[in-house]
Amino acid sequence: MKTDKNTVIGFVLLAGLFFTYFWYTNKQQTEAQAYKQRYDDSVALVKTTAEKTVAAKNPIKVDTATQKAAIIDSVKEEFTTLENDLMIVRFSNKGGQVAGVTLKSYPNSTKTKVVLGDSTNLNYPVNIGNNQTLQINQVVFSAGKVTEENGVKKLEYVWTSPNGKTIKHVFSIAPKKYNIEWDVKMEGADQLLTNGQINFDWNARTYKQENTAEYERQVSSACFSEGNEFDYIATKTEKTFEKPVQWVGIVQQFFNITLINKSGFGTGAGNQLEFHKREDSSNGIAYLRAQFKTKVAGPTISVPLSLYYGPNDFNILKAQGSPDMDQIINLGRDLYSFVRPINKYIIMPVFDFFGGFNLNYGWVVLLLTIFIRLVTSPLTYSSYLSSAKMKVLKPELDEIKKKLGSDQQGFAMEQMKLFREAGVNPLGGCIPALLQIPIFFALYSFFNSNISLRGQSFLWSTDLSTYDVIAKLPFHIPAYGDHVSLFTLTATITSVFISVYNMAMTPTQDNPALKYMPYIFPVMLLFIFNNLPAALTWYYTVSNIVTLLLQFVIQKYIINHDKILAEIDVKRKTPKKKSNWQSKYEQMMEAKKKVEILKDKHKK
Repeated sequence: MKTDKNTVIGFVLLAGLFFTYFWYTNKQQTEAQAYKQRYDDSVALVKTTAEKTVAAKNPIKVDTATQKAAIIDSVKEEFTTLENDLMIVRFSNKGGQVAGVTLKSYPNSTKTKVVLGDSTNLNYPVNIGNNQTLQINQVVFSAGKVTEENGVKKLEYVWTSPNGKTIKHVFSIAPKKYNIEWDVKMEGADQLLTNGQINFDWNARTYKQENTAEYERQVSSACFSEGNEFDYIATKTEKTFEKPVQWVGIVQQFFNITLINKSGFGTGAGNQLEFHKREDSSNGIAYLRAQFKTKVAGPTISVPLSLYYGPNDFNILKAQGSPDMDQIINLGRDLYSFVRPINKYIIMPVFDFFGGFNLNYGWVVLLLTIFIRLVTSPLTYSSYLSSAKMKVLKPELDEIKKKLGSDQQGFAMEQMKLFREAGVNPLGGCIPALLQIPIFFALYSFFNSNISLRGQSFLWSTDLSTYDVIAKLPFHIPAYGDHVSLFTLTATITSVFISVYNMAMTPTQDNPALKYMPYIFPVMLLFIFNNLPAALTWYYTVSNIVTLLLQFVIQKYIINHDKILAEIDVKRKTPKKKSNWQSKYEQMMEAKKKVEILKDKHKK
């Protein structure tokens, strides 16, 4: 990279996109604060729903024993546990619900196992006679019956309503799966339901699993498939569904809880989603409430549901068979969706290939970096060759500048003419900087969401999925943080070395902004990188070292400056036709020059 005007343009574009990206991802934090009161109101409403319903149904005329069985009775609550090789699932007969899921392979920030769904429930109302209704989470089912067939473990809860109708919640978990299959079965559905419609009300909460709750909230979202198309909300708090919904999930940085309806939730008024992020010092991350109205037919029905409690693993989510569940993993969205194909078809396969050698993931990142630099080396070489040509032309440019003095327009025209005669691309110097833009954002999304890096130590970093810490500060520096990341320092220092090397290879520019910009950019990186995953700052460090080596080898041993000068002389003697762009540029510069002359005459 040269410290000429075009290189600076590349740096400015790169820095601008950096700050735009981080402004966009952090904006959701301030917007969420505005909705905090609405979140608290929603939680209060959910908490009091059962009490209000019970109070309204007091006139039910059934015998005392049946009434006690129908209403919440904490004394009779019993828990049943099923497990496979990936998870331990705890069920409660109160509402016939999942009471929590422990993931065997994943520790949390407190070094205990990750627990998901301990405040999750799927509710719906049923008619129990005498024009009265009851919420299913108020029901105490009979003790669960556990069976096993072909390695699949099943749990069946049964409840008979006061009007003699039967509801069954049948759960099953298969080996090596994070899914809990859930069949909601009814005998007498035509009387249990109003107008043949189930009004599902799903509530889910997530809690801190990583080291920093603030960042975990920032990257949390509610994801869903509506009309077989993926969508999500992260800053909004409400979503009204207009098309059938296949699945909806509450997503943290590395885990998610997702409700899947294999036959799809129907359409109609009242199908909606609420999503709120916590804004306090608790371990709570986010809260989701989804409501769906689903039509059924006949007295005997079965609604097949599936609950996913597990990691944000691309291959596992893709194997779910539900539309676009793999897009739960943020490999590039919205303004930066252009990097998703880069991640999906290049970065991820190469990373998984190197990861298959059972290397430490720090070395996998190093091999990935070398691969990327090899792939982009033709463009890099072209850039260095362009820089070498401009360096050869530097003495002539100095003569032109000396001749024209302060006539900037005239100098620009003569410079363009010289470049055209010599066959030099003046924009070639900024190619490396521009090339970093899609690669950086692709890797930022990839490293930030790759669960394979979670908890993986390398050198002084204890977790490549988050920033490394070599020192904690007793205070917080705005835009920097309260810690010192050594990988950020190595990335910044190697960037300074690149700038110093380029300054030594290129004569100093007269413009102070051009002179000092290569030093300003590494300082900007110091603030940008300090809170980013260690895998990304390690990548940037390795990439900078490779850049230094390539620059030295190419400039010293590959590019022949005498040969370049001879080729330029040959090209000068070859007749050239001006491009339309060059003609228009020269006309514009000529017009500007005339305007300046007229201004000077007017002043005199």
